Amino acid sequence: MATTDRQATTLALAHALSAAERGLAVIPLSRTKLPALRSPHRDGPSAPPCHGECGRLGHGVYDAATDPDRIRELFAAAPWATGYGIACGLPPHHLIGIDLDTKSGTDSSAALRELALRHLFTIPDTVVVLTPSGGRHLWLSGPPDVVVPNSAGRLAPGIDIRGAGGYLVGPGSRTDHGAYATAPGTAHLAPAACPPALLRLLLPPPRSHHPTPSSTGGHGQGLVQFVLAAHEGQRNTRLFWAACRAYEDGIGPALVDPLVEAALNTGLTEREARATIASAARMTGHRP
Repeated sequence: MATTDRQATTLALAHALSAAERGLAVIPLSRTKLPALRSPHRDGPSAPPCHGECGRLGHGVYDAATDPDRIRELFAAAPWATGYGIACGLPPHHLIGIDLDTKSGTDSSAALRELALRHLFTIPDTVVVLTPSGGRHLWLSGPPDVVVPNSAGRLAPGIDIRGAGGYLVGPGSRTDHGAYATAPGTAHLAPAACPPALLRLLLPPPRSHHPTPSSTGGHGQGLVQFVLAAHEGQRNTRLFWAACRAYEDGIGPALVDPLVEAALNTGLTEREARATIASAARMTGHRP
């Protein structure tokens, strides 16, 4: 291992131990931002899911610890680690990460400001981590009795949410693309409480309140079939058109999930599909 890698691992461990002192559970990460330890069950995909009950290392975020001895054990097992991940959703902070991405070509910061104006909330002073790509991670604290799910682009294009079962790359980590660092003036802060209005947006609506796809009638099913028939090069266009018609006809909310499922079957990702449908909603004057 190169000297620089050993130095990066030593620094990552030091930063991880410092984060643990603040009550943040951590795991070692590789330069690719993935958990540094591979799953011990990778050769047995048919085995039932294991979240560490087997007692071995390599269960991703489920390995996360605040105990210094356990953290040193994790890093000792992954001497190639150059960073660390901070598990979200765990006590005492019940961390929620707002990932403002820049790679998608959208202004995610402006999208968050628009959401704040529309839903009457203010992002409080909190920890902000700067990413190598120019993005930002906002750290917020959630209520102990609320489980915030992970999502990509559901809140708005370019905004990903890290919640229960997810993790954030910790400041001081080094990756193939550069280093993560705390924004000036925020390192001393604790994760601020998530505004209630924003928290409501982060939680999925109760599925039982949604009309069933069959209640949208033949027209709704026809729009889904229209998307399913899309070929490469027309998938986004067909999805956008179908979503616009659905919102114009008052069945947009009921068709979101069926349209997403249809788009996935054509080869789009869930993030692309939900972003396209959200654009259609805004274009027709509706809230995604």
